Amino acid sequence: MKPPLLPSEMLRRVLRLARLDGTSVLAIAGAFALISAASRDVTGAVIGLLVAGAGAVELHGATLLRASDLKGMRWLVSSQLYLMAVMLIYCAFRLARPDISTLRPLVTEELAEQIRQSDMSVDQVLLELQRLVYVAVAAATLLYQGGMTIYYLRRRAVVAAALQEDDSP
Repeated sequence: MKPPLLPSEMLRRVLRLARLDGTSVLAIAGAFALISAASRDVTGAVIGLLVAGAGAVELHGATLLRASDLKGMRWLVSSQLYLMAVMLIYCAFRLARPDISTLRPLVTEELAEQIRQSDMSVDQVLLELQRLVYVAVAAATLLYQGGMTIYYLRRRAVVAAALQEDDSP
């Protein structure tokens, strides 16, 4: 059986994860916001910016922790809860107002014929596909952001101990 990690090592791991996750969220969401803005999709651009904000909040929390400020843990947890809320609201919005117009060009004539042979319309299939995608995104968000929230909450005491070690002479 392995001994538990030292608080300083746990702090390093929390910081590494926060920097990686925050940077990834900020970069990916920022890129999607720019792409959406370029294609004049206002809703997509706004959602991209809101999600990118969650990455910035997480990076701010990591910066606070690096400066030995325990408030950084609150920022890390808040970033995950904020991101979860934004994503779930977006998924609910897309489920309440489905728009399959962007998916129609993807359906070839051959695929449309196969869909009709199975006694469904192309629109029904596209609506079901869109529902499935947004339900999957919502489930993945709950699992990932929920897991990250629990991860940060469970390490709060150990991080506090590591920060106290750093402050002692």
